[in-house]
Amino acid sequence: MLPAANVKFTPFTEDMKKTHTILIPGMLPMHFSLLQAALVSCGYKAEVLHNTGREVIETGLKYVNNDICYPALLVIGQLINALESGKYDLEHTALIITQTGGGCRASNYIYLLRKALEKAGLTHIPVISLNVNGLEQQPGFHLDASMVHKFLAAVVYGDTLMYLTNKTRPYEVVQGAADRLAQKWLARLSEAFKSGKAQALGTIKQLTKAIAHEFADLPITNKEKTKVGIVGEIYIKYAALGNNNLEAFLQRQNCEYMLPGLMNFIMYCVDTYLTDYKLYGGSLLKYSVNKGAMWYLKYMEGILHQALSIAPFSAPATYEETKAMAKGVIGYGNNMGEGWLLTAEMLELVHSGYTNIICAQPFGCLPNHIAGRGMINKIKEIAEEANILALDYDASAARVNQENRIKLMLATAK
Repeated sequence: MLPAANVKFTPFTEDMKKTHTILIPGMLPMHFSLLQAALVSCGYKAEVLHNTGREVIETGLKYVNNDICYPALLVIGQLINALESGKYDLEHTALIITQTGGGCRASNYIYLLRKALEKAGLTHIPVISLNVNGLEQQPGFHLDASMVHKFLAAVVYGDTLMYLTNKTRPYEVVQGAADRLAQKWLARLSEAFKSGKAQALGTIKQLTKAIAHEFADLPITNKEKTKVGIVGEIYIKYAALGNNNLEAFLQRQNCEYMLPGLMNFIMYCVDTYLTDYKLYGGSLLKYSVNKGAMWYLKYMEGILHQALSIAPFSAPATYEETKAMAKGVIGYGNNMGEGWLLTAEMLELVHSGYTNIICAQPFGCLPNHIAGRGMINKIKEIAEEANILALDYDASAARVNQENRIKLMLATAK
């Protein structure tokens, strides 16, 4: 896939590594603060963006056609809004965005971003493509094995903290204790990354267990809470900007909510290549590389699950256990966007006691509407207790209507 010929762009050079700050669009607060630290440990200057609100949406609408998917509008809106805020030296600023190379429109966000920069008169701002497929390379940014390992270590730590915080916060005796403990560990882990002491496998095992033990020591109550699972398109389900602060709203509704970990999605992306090879053929070398990557990811997942198995917690289903739940329900060849994983995660959440599920989707996201909304009746045939709400998000969706629909779902649950 090549950039459009009529869109100019500036490469990120070796010299820029020392002089430029790389702006990262926000999504998962805990994970991304650790990913930022991991990137800094590789010699780059980086900052995760936290600008939100209607101003970001309006900026996105100004520079991105409203027909494109909502996450693209938000991500590009957040980046351009940050550049126009006056906070950054635009002569020494770069942007970074992921590029999967799959069938989802997300692979084209980078070109939409460059078109937006051209429209804003900011074509001198370099845009880095973060991908493992060789789609685009920049002379000053090198995604090597060491960096990938650090990123995955950050994901393991992030999934650990997200899971433990979500399990503890609704029942804490001292209000805010879980969030304060999470922030303490985020600060400690960030410093460990920056000093090169966070990514060794032994260290990851030791620190994830230490995190779990400290959360287990927090005093909790046994009050009954309504359990809610959150699934959907990866950006909308994780980013508060995309889902109108869904997690904060559920906290106010006296709920315990659960989000599947980011590791699940990463494993699914690698597994997609293995499935495609089995179904359609392709490069044996590429298949072998991804098979090796899958083994490595399962090892990292094992570290994560071992830490989350410390009492009173219990680890969620493994990737393979989650995948097995989709067998005979939806084909594994359905792997555009979140594909079969979305269906499998809903089944896994119901199996784990989170029978009330919000499926957060960008309006018009066809893969998610097929594997999400389109599978609700089938899921209810398997699990009658499932109470699933498919909720669309876009720039014109009224927040009050979304929250009222969630309240109705919770009323049904109670």
